[in-house]
Amino acid sequence: MQSIFSRLTVIITTSPTPSSPSTDLISSVIESFRLHCPELVATRVIVVFDTFDRIAAQNRLKSGSASPEVAENYSAYKDNVKSLVLREYVNDSNDGHHLQQATATAEFGSPYDEKNSVELAITHTGDKHVTFIEPIARLGFGLAIRSALRVVETPYVWVQQHDWALVANIPLQPLLEVMDTSSTTGNTPKPIRYISFPSIRMHRYAVSDCVNSYPALRSLTATLKEDFSSSSQPNVKVPLTPLFFWFDKPHLASTEHYLSRVFPTRLAMRRGEFIEDKIGQRARGQMKDGEWGKWATWLYYPDDGKELCLRHLMGRTWKGGEGGLVGRYQKET
Repeated sequence: MQSIFSRLTVIITTSPTPSSPSTDLISSVIESFRLHCPELVATRVIVVFDTFDRIAAQNRLKSGSASPEVAENYSAYKDNVKSLVLREYVNDSNDGHHLQQATATAEFGSPYDEKNSVELAITHTGDKHVTFIEPIARLGFGLAIRSALRVVETPYVWVQQHDWALVANIPLQPLLEVMDTSSTTGNTPKPIRYISFPSIRMHRYAVSDCVNSYPALRSLTATLKEDFSSSSQPNVKVPLTPLFFWFDKPHLASTEHYLSRVFPTRLAMRRGEFIEDKIGQRARGQMKDGEWGKWATWLYYPDDGKELCLRHLMGRTWKGGEGGLVGRYQKET
């Protein structure tokens, strides 16, 4: 556990939802961690509370519009999530727990426009086991992740949106070891800098049309797809196949690679943008042209792509009352 704590930080992004001020969504995510990858509740954690741009008659949460009810409940929601995370990660609540305070800035776009920045309030426990980031204006997923990455002190991050739950066991220690030892040299270099996990749309990804329709991607898959091994758990195989996209859904990644590849300058991401919308398509285009190695993106691939690891809880529409992760899983299946 100490090894995981020193090597990995979990980044959770959250924002206004119809279920606020309930913490059902994030509770379901943490429940799924405990069931399928308990190391993820033994790490450092950073929670980014994104906000809304405007109050409108109806929720258009992806574009920054929140209904009066959702807007009114958001402050209480943030307090409830802070108490939940402190309780789960340090066995404490924020009542009477001293959190240290700091400030930062999320800048974007042209440096000549003074409006192109958002101030951030940062609070954290003394040992930085738990950190909360609260912008004064909406960031969007991309800038939310970059803001968290800038305070990360570990070589790897697990990026987690608030409405994706694990539904299969994840061998986290072997995955990290495989990333540690992955090679960028040799006759067949296999750098591993990013690992995503299969959801329903990724079923049998390696033989799907989005791979087989392109000779270059089909050839890379045939060459690189492998069951990797780790030194600490040699009996645990780590099946990976090349992934030809950068998804926002839960993933494991190198902190340095994330910052240098996705956020090389302040022009890389505008306020309100999602990484997969802005970077994903660009990355896929470069991979088709033979530049997969610069992205080094992989998909965890148990049972040759037939086992799914993630389930989407639909945070923009879920109003709670579904009996948590288990109840929702049973309803959808």
